[in-house]
Amino acid sequence: MKFFGTMKNNSGVLEIGGIKVTELAEKYGTPLYVMDQELIEENMMKYKENFKSDKFKTTVVYASKAFLSKAICKLVEKHDLHIDAVSGGELYTIKASGISMERVHMHGNNKTDDELRMCLDYGIGSIIIDNEEEIERVSKICLEKDQKVKVMLRINIGIDAHTHEYIQTSKHSSKFGESIFDERFPEIVEKIVSDKNLEFLGFHCHIGSQIFDTKAFHEGIEVMIKETKKISEKLNIEIPEINLGGGFGVYYTEKDTAIDVEKFMKSMIEHIEKSLEKESMNMKKISIEPGRSIIGNAGSTLYRVGGIKETFGGVKYVFIDGGMTDNIRPALYQAEYEAVLANKLDVVEDEIVTVAGKCCESGDLIIKNRKLGKAEAGDLLLVATTGAYGYSMSSNYNKAQRPAVVFVKDGKSAISIKRESLEDLVRNDVDMEL
Repeated sequence: MKFFGTMKNNSGVLEIGGIKVTELAEKYGTPLYVMDQELIEENMMKYKENFKSDKFKTTVVYASKAFLSKAICKLVEKHDLHIDAVSGGELYTIKASGISMERVHMHGNNKTDDELRMCLDYGIGSIIIDNEEEIERVSKICLEKDQKVKVMLRINIGIDAHTHEYIQTSKHSSKFGESIFDERFPEIVEKIVSDKNLEFLGFHCHIGSQIFDTKAFHEGIEVMIKETKKISEKLNIEIPEINLGGGFGVYYTEKDTAIDVEKFMKSMIEHIEKSLEKESMNMKKISIEPGRSIIGNAGSTLYRVGGIKETFGGVKYVFIDGGMTDNIRPALYQAEYEAVLANKLDVVEDEIVTVAGKCCESGDLIIKNRKLGKAEAGDLLLVATTGAYGYSMSSNYNKAQRPAVVFVKDGKSAISIKRESLEDLVRNDVDMEL
């Protein structure tokens, strides 16, 4: 298994943030999400330091859907990033953290009126409008509250990012945004521009997730800048901003080539500057939205091995005390991970095993047919790169309790999110009279 951040071998036991995972398991129990705070902050700083230009302002917006907690919000503010949200729950969590709400940008293809009211009540930085119908609803709520709000329009630019179908977000059939190829597109933009309740900032796009080469992003940059120029000239308006979204790929297995953030960001900046020069355009601000690439490699999930089973069909299963309830991605879109016996790092990995969870689903498999050391009941198994879309997509299926999330740094650990209790599972249950 590839080590990330502060991971190291301490006498055969995996150490993260200066703490042995055996100590973490004893103190906090398992399953347990372990967040390497030093690596999170390092990744934030890499984006902040390398996505910048002397020709326009830049903003790095953390995509909170990857993982959200009060602690993450505080790190966002500490490193002068912004943050997005796609639901009332995310908005509320961010607000509860105490950070400046001007740093917050509201996304989503189906915002409710209550969520839009929250945006205005909280005084967030901007709303990213998804579609024509939403323009009127945002305007109506602004009128109702006697407020004006800054908005962007999400656009579908038709870039085919070569990634899993479920995480392609800019194809013509995407549920997100308005297509630039729609002949009514200028008319839709005009609706925003002419609305006295809305301040139009510019366009937002997102071509997909888990993308490794710069080509798709460069194509996206060119299309965004050309389209911005086209619309600005057609409507005779200044468009000050564009947001290029996120989607930067991270290493999960040896099939992936991790991006070099420094080189990747500098390449994007160079291409933006060249494209602006080519189109004879000025731009006040350009934003990006990394999420997975900030938090993904920084998070791991620690499990306790229960039973070992070899089937008549020749499959050797290693059973763990979590599974699809804390990591749905393998079941959802066949995501692959690397794992290690964290208390037996020096054991030779010579067994082909499948790591299975405890849910009543045949698809509850976290690792399939990968090498692992000889596992025994009570061992600690760590699955790497679960920081993104692990906890945020977790569930209570089979009445599982969501695991705790712990941050580690410099030999210290602290709870970011408490483990759910059995009482939590029935907290909203009502004793009906039947």
